[in-house]
Amino acid sequence: MSAVPKDIEKDLARAELEDVLAYHDGNALAAVESLLADCRNLRGRLTVYDRMASKGYTRGWKPGIE
Repeated sequence: MSAVPKDIEKDLARAELEDVLAYHDGNALAAVESLLADCRNLRGRLTVYDRMASKGYTRGWKPGIE
């Protein structure tokens, strides 16, 4: 169970969404494109890390894309 109540989580998520839209001057398509580009970038970095890190270094834990 989350330590943060659901209504507070929803308020925080909405505030984040409003911040992203404000950053892109209300252009929802530009906001989605930016977020998808960030997601691709982070997945790429995770893939590189996954290939570089050994299981011994991480004590058996390996990051996964999903």
